[in-house]
Amino acid sequence: MRRTLGLVIAAVVALVLSACGSSSSSSESAAPSGTAADAPLKVGVSPVPHAQILKYVADNLAAAQGLKLELVEFSDYVQPNLQLQDGQLDANYFQHKPYLDDFNASKGTKLSFVAPVHLEPLGLYSRKVKDLASLPQGGTVAVPNDATNLGRALKLLADNGVVTLKDGVGTAATERDVTGNPKNLTFRPLEAAQLPRSLDDVDAAVINGNYALEANLDPSSDALVLEKAEGNPYANGLVVAQGHESDPRVKTLAGLLTGPEVKKYIEDTFKGSVIPAS
Repeated sequence: MRRTLGLVIAAVVALVLSACGSSSSSSESAAPSGTAADAPLKVGVSPVPHAQILKYVADNLAAAQGLKLELVEFSDYVQPNLQLQDGQLDANYFQHKPYLDDFNASKGTKLSFVAPVHLEPLGLYSRKVKDLASLPQGGTVAVPNDATNLGRALKLLADNGVVTLKDGVGTAATERDVTGNPKNLTFRPLEAAQLPRSLDDVDAAVINGNYALEANLDPSSDALVLEKAEGNPYANGLVVAQGHESDPRVKTLAGLLTGPEVKKYIEDTFKGSVIPAS
């Protein structure tokens, strides 16, 4: 009798513990999906102009759409992608698609371009000469050292008659593709963030728009030559890890960044130094 009663009690206890364990496991697995839509979207950005644009969105547009934004600023072009791939960020906003495609291919990341937002025209700047004709024989020109922006820089110089490139090479150009260099210029590849600081040491530098703005250069007035916006493939945009393109928060942010309010903000604030993508 006592033995039977003991077996019954043990069975009941086992059933209760099993039920509790099952309930706890189910609750834990359901929690992330239940809170994801309400969680802040953590976005990696360059300080200028990306953080400025997103702060405008956060302060003026996001709340009405039920969107919360958390901005993380970076001074380089590598960590925002690595941290996005590792899940430390939900999205980033600092790069154009050619750079992203090259990064995915070289680093093995799986990141997806969601929507183009704005163009930062690449420009040639100098503290030593006032125009292209004054570039000295044997002078030094600093250029970005990443593959996509190096080719873009050489194409800018070629489009303005400073050098000539192999036929058809376009923005895939490297120094080896320079076929004509009348002034016998030397090209000094540097990390993009270092280019504004190089102006005292070189005759000219091709500088990415965001770093020019951070250095208080005005692309529309200070650049010796500037990229044209028409037909330009280098619009900066919103990027996420592959598989997260349908995140409702990402869709909401993409809609705001490409909407009329942000377009007007970019035009009014940057006056041609930053150009809306559409």
